[in-house]
Amino acid sequence: MDKRLFFAATQRNRDFIGDVLSRIIKKDGLILEIGSGSGEHGVFFQKRFPEIIWLTSDPDFQHRESIISWIKNEELNKKMPQPLELDVENIPWKIPSKFSQSVQGIVSINMIHVARWNCTISLFKGAGELLKRGQFLILYGPFKIGNNHISQSNYLFDNSLKIQNDLWGIRNLEEVTDEAKKAGFCQEDIIRMPANNFSIIYRKVSC
Repeated sequence: MDKRLFFAATQRNRDFIGDVLSRIIKKDGLILEIGSGSGEHGVFFQKRFPEIIWLTSDPDFQHRESIISWIKNEELNKKMPQPLELDVENIPWKIPSKFSQSVQGIVSINMIHVARWNCTISLFKGAGELLKRGQFLILYGPFKIGNNHISQSNYLFDNSLKIQNDLWGIRNLEEVTDEAKKAGFCQEDIIRMPANNFSIIYRKVSC
């Protein structure tokens, strides 16, 4: 049975995110994606970067079923691992050693604004424990700058998120980066993306 989910945003942003990734990923090792959702990003990036292994993860069973269906549909079973059942708040993350030893970076796309704030804190804590000095964590999504929305559409989107769950919402970039620093990361780059989004690149700077 085809259990693939289709998220419209993926089709719009995957090429732009891929262009950012192409600047920094190495041609070996593994990328861990936190909060992989439907799995559409995962299979797309696995095909765009065939020299690496793209490891998806998600705490939601329906999402993991979708990821498995996407991997099968794209005939990537021999290349891509099955998705991990990973909740960022359950630290330390349970990642098999055959994967954790080859991680070169972590990617999280459109996750922290649809999760409670503690998930952002846990994301950096977990990443800080897993990554080595010089390795990266990339966040993609909408952010407030100086606690202000950068567009009217982001303001409306933020309100819609809070109607769905009052613990959700577009995060203030400075507060996110403060949590990154506590976990041993520095902010390396802020890249303005289409549709009022950003890619934020963090590097592990402490051992």
